[in-house]
Amino acid sequence: MSESTSVSTTPTPRRAVVTGVAGFIGSHLAHTLLQAGTTVIGVDRRDPAADQTAAANLAASHGLPGYMHITADLLTCAIDPLLFDADVIFHLAGIPGVRASWGPHFGDYVASNILATQRVMDAATRMRVPRVVVASSSSVYGPTSGGPSVESDHPRPASPYAVTKLAEEQLCLAHAARADCPTDVVALRYFTVYGPRQRPDMFTHRALLAAITGQPLRLYGDGHQRRDFTYVDDAVAATIAAAFAPTDTGIVNVGGGSNASLLEVINIAKSLVGRDIQIHVEHARNGDVLTTRANSGRAHDVLGWRPTVDLHNGMRAQMQALTQPAYRAVA
Repeated sequence: MSESTSVSTTPTPRRAVVTGVAGFIGSHLAHTLLQAGTTVIGVDRRDPAADQTAAANLAASHGLPGYMHITADLLTCAIDPLLFDADVIFHLAGIPGVRASWGPHFGDYVASNILATQRVMDAATRMRVPRVVVASSSSVYGPTSGGPSVESDHPRPASPYAVTKLAEEQLCLAHAARADCPTDVVALRYFTVYGPRQRPDMFTHRALLAAITGQPLRLYGDGHQRRDFTYVDDAVAATIAAAFAPTDTGIVNVGGGSNASLLEVINIAKSLVGRDIQIHVEHARNGDVLTTRANSGRAHDVLGWRPTVDLHNGMRAQMQALTQPAYRAVA
């Protein structure tokens, strides 16, 4: 579904910087922008020449007109030259995941999600980049009553990862609020993005792979946890729209409207593949909340965005990608 999607008539930037371009969302974003004629400066510390996953994620963009890949670490590299003449920075670089953020790796999360972001914002201000779109996360909301989260809700991050994402978005917004800052910021709180090239630790990937291979699926908790699943093409469309959102838009939820339990995801995977899944139940993990659900009214109002792909069709596209020879060669 992703690579065959027709180019949207939505406005696209003339020249964009995409950080974290070798990642899941970043690689889809870069490809969509390139198809629309945007010049893309892709920045990632993972070198496609040496990293199989990065190479596979960027294969669709490799060789397309207008793409320049820069292998660099935002913690140490000279950022200013990367931003020359950019209309927008899509700042997606960072370390994801709740589980590994507990314990000794927390410093890596702080370095990548906060300190590197500080350097990006400093450089964006110096280079007078008009807009930064920063990837935040629904995890900043923490435990909820089960109803839809709105952007004005008080955040209660329940993991070190979520703490760093809240700090990251607020750091960017603090920069933008300065009277001498020429850079406006939109922070997108993504809700459980899935689809082709999703990280292998994410649940829809694991459920589909278990159905395809017959290997057992580890289920943390009772499976009644609910998530607002957002197909990657929809997330990309919202991200591009954020480049043109009104000044002072601030925080926007990006939720796909497919609210489902993990058990429902398992059942969809079984029906798509036509094979039962052996489940190994383990204790729920620290930091995993029971429910995430987005109120996406603001995304519609300020971005003109609505999700278009439901969970069943999105998982079908992800399943098809997982069964391609190119994926099996990387895996």
